[in-house]
Formats: sequence, C-alpha cells, structure tokens
Amino acid sequence: MTQTIELIYDGTVLRPVGPVNLEKGKHYRAQINADEELEPNDPWDTIAMLAGSVEGPEDLAREHDHYLYGIPKRGSDNQ
Repeated sequence: MTQTIELIYDGTVLRPVGPVNLEKGKHYRAQINADEELEPNDPWDTIAMLAGSVEGPEDLAREHDHYLYGIPKRGSDNQ
C-alpha cells in the first residue's frame, strides 16, 4: 500500500495535516520530501505554469476539423 500524506513538522514531530488511513501501532516506512507546491497559490499561476504553445500550421485553430478528422478545409485559402 502506498499513500501520500501531507505532513507538517511542529519542531518535535511530524503531524498529518488531515485524516489518515493508517493502522494504529503498525510500523510504516516514510520518504520525506519538502514540497513547496503544497502552499496555496493563485489559480492563474497554475494556468500560466501549465500553458504552452503548440507548433503547427498557421490555420490550425480555424481548420482544426481538417487536421483532426481529415474533412476538407473550409477556409478561403484552399479555393
């Protein structure tokens, strides 16, 4: 069984931030990673981090059905 549990160090012990599904008295092995991403951030920062650019033809947005499904182009540049 593998779980990811958010913890906080209070200066003495590590404490779970929320409820955990662990058996009392059972020994567990943990790998500790400092995770700066756990801090709440602005949703716009997340969008900016995930946003990127796609390489493709200039008319990709206008003619996406042509490139996705192979239907004839509908734009004026194919006439």
